Amino acid sequence: MPVSVVRFNLVEPGATPASLSARYRAALEMAAYADEHGITTVQTEEHHGVANNWLPSPFAFAGAVFGATRQIAVTVSAVIGPLHDPLRLAEDIAVLDLLSGGRLVTVAGIGYRPEEYAQFDVDWKRRGRLQDELLETLVKAWSGEEFEYRGRTVRVTPRPLSDPHPLLLVGGSSKAAARRAARLGLPFFPSAHLPDLEAYYKDRLVEYGTEGWTMMPGAETPLLHIAEDPDRTWAAYGAHFLHEARTYASWQSGEIRSAVKSGATTVAELRAEGVYRILTPDQCVALGLDNLVLHPLAGGMPVEEGWRSLRLFAEQVLPRLEG
Repeated sequence: MPVSVVRFNLVEPGATPASLSARYRAALEMAAYADEHGITTVQTEEHHGVANNWLPSPFAFAGAVFGATRQIAVTVSAVIGPLHDPLRLAEDIAVLDLLSGGRLVTVAGIGYRPEEYAQFDVDWKRRGRLQDELLETLVKAWSGEEFEYRGRTVRVTPRPLSDPHPLLLVGGSSKAAARRAARLGLPFFPSAHLPDLEAYYKDRLVEYGTEGWTMMPGAETPLLHIAEDPDRTWAAYGAHFLHEARTYASWQSGEIRSAVKSGATTVAELRAEGVYRILTPDQCVALGLDNLVLHPLAGGMPVEEGWRSLRLFAEQVLPRLEG
C-alpha cells in the first residue's frame, strides 16, 4: 500500500480573517475525512511573514488535527529550528506526542529565507550552530532528566510517550545537514531525491559510529490534484498552482534543492514541467507511485474544489491501490 499524504500550508492570497478562518476549519474537516478513509499522513510546514498567509504555526495546526482525528500522522516538514526556543519546542512536541499517542513526526531544517530570521531577530550567520544546539537540546530534554543548558541546570517535563523520543528527522539538501544528522544519530530527510547525499550521510554514520536511516523523496514526487477533467481544471485553477510555484521559486536560490522546486513562469510551463499534476483517478492509479502527495488547497484553491479533489482521491484512487 503506498504512503498517502494530504498537504496543507493554508495559503490564501488576499484573504480576509473570515475567509482564512473558513479555510482553516475546512482543512480540519478534510483531515478528519482523510483519517476516516485511511490516508496515512497530514503534512504541514512553517513560513513567516508571507503576504499570502502561509501557515506560520504548524504545531498549533497539528494539535487541532490530532483533536479531530484518531489514526492519521502529522508530519511537520519542516520546522525552522533556529527560530524556536529549544526548551519550549521540546515541551510543545512532548505535549503533542502525548495528546496524539505518538502520531507527530518533526523534520527540523534551517530554512532558506534570511528575512524570517530578521523577523525574529535571530542571526542568520549562526543558524548552523543554533540548529546543533536545538537538536541536541531536544534529545536531552525528552529524557526527563536534568541536563546543562546555556550554563544552567534544567529539566523538561512531561516526558513524551514515544520511546526513546518523538520521531525527529534532520532535513536539508546540504552535506552540513547530513553530517549533523549522522553525528547526532538522527534520521535524515533530504529535501529532494538526492542519492549521493544519502550515500554521504551513510558514510558519516560509519565515521561517527552512530545509527540512522533516510526518509528520502522518490525520484518522482509530484504534488497531485485529482479531477475528472484535467484540461478544464488547469484552465480554471492552474493559477493557484502557479502562485505557489512562483512563491517557492522566489525564495530558493540556485543551490537549494527541493522536490517542489519549479522554474515555470506560466500555467502552460507548469503543466508541462510536472512538479504539479492534475490527474484523473485512472491516471493517478496508473502512475504507480509509492508516495502520493495530494495538495487539495494549493495556492488558495477554492475550498469546494479542494473537496472534490480529496473525495476523488479517497474514493476512486486509494481503494484501487490497497492490493
